[in-house]
Amino acid sequence: MSLSIRNQLPGTVMAVSAGPAMAAVKIRLDSGDEITSTVTADAVTELGIFPGGAVSALVKASEVALAASRVEGLSIRNQLPGTVTSVTPGAAMATVRLRLDGGQNLTAVITKEALEELGLAAGSPAVALVKATEISLSTA
Repeated sequence: MSLSIRNQLPGTVMAVSAGPAMAAVKIRLDSGDEITSTVTADAVTELGIFPGGAVSALVKASEVALAASRVEGLSIRNQLPGTVTSVTPGAAMATVRLRLDGGQNLTAVITKEALEELGLAAGSPAVALVKATEISLSTA
């Protein structure tokens, strides 16, 4: 299946904490970064998600926020440090591509104003922030 979601990050499930309706799935990406996704308990069962199993974390570029450095005091637990590899500015929005410290690529779409305020350019350090609820999972 082909998807329009640019960010497709392969990894291995480390743990699954399932409740009656929702589950938190902790994943070690192939890059070594760790993230958490929250999906329905039904999805865990239907997709056959289990510790040690392979998954891909899917994140729309529009769901990736950027910061110049790690941010404390947030409920967003998925903070992935990296380096900006390219910036494609537009009239209102900009596409920013990062190489995560672990080696995987991630794309974010942010406003032009945010790009300017953060001063992001190729070579800049940046941290991608993604809410666990915005990470979908797929299995092979």
